[in-house]
Order: sequence, then structure tokens, then C-alpha cells
Amino acid sequence: MTKIKTEAQYQSLLKKIDQLMDVVDEDTPATDPDYIELDILTDLVEEYENVHYPIETPALVDVLKLRMYEMGLTQSKMAELIGVSASRVSEYLSGKSEPTLQVARNMHKKLNISPAIILG
Repeated sequence: MTKIKTEAQYQSLLKKIDQLMDVVDEDTPATDPDYIELDILTDLVEEYENVHYPIETPALVDVLKLRMYEMGLTQSKMAELIGVSASRVSEYLSGKSEPTLQVARNMHKKLNISPAIILG
């Protein structure tokens, strides 16, 4: 299979995918030509994006702040939830300290944060 070589090709394929998304839905059979074309084009675009627009793993500090916002937690409430002091949470949020393995497990279980993010 060919690869996307230029940004112009990439942009063109994105437009074509948008058009196909209007035609293909969950009821479209996998043998439908539009379905097949959409499947092939999305694979090509994904490969191009992985090389040219990689998504980095977010930092633990950023994910902790996001979880606090999403869950409506204060530093003290987060501390209770993961079993540490509020000052320790402050250290995590400032990047001055990293969680122990036990705290990492609690973050994973209680905050649904990926171990890859917690352990860096």
C-alpha cells in the first residue's frame, strides 16, 4: 500500500474521509465500497499522523490537575482519596516529588490514571 507523502495529500484525504463519514454508518456492511475506502484511507491517515503529529504521553502533573477538575477535588480531598497528605499532593502537582509504588497504585485505581503516565 502507498503512503501519504505530502501535507496536501493528507489534507485531501481528510476531506475525503469527512465525505465518506456522511455516507458510512454502523449499519453499512463491511463489503460496501464506501466502507472499504473509508477503512483504507483512515489507516493511511493514521500512519501519517503517527509520524508527523505524534501525541506525547501527558505529564503526571497535568493529568492530576485534570482529574482534580473533572472530579471536583481539592488537594485535601485528593490526598484523602489516594492516601497521602495534602502537602504531598502539592509536591506531586509542582513536580517536586514522585509517588511511591503504593500511591501510584491508588492513583491508578481511584483516579483511573494509566500506570504508564504515573510511572513516567
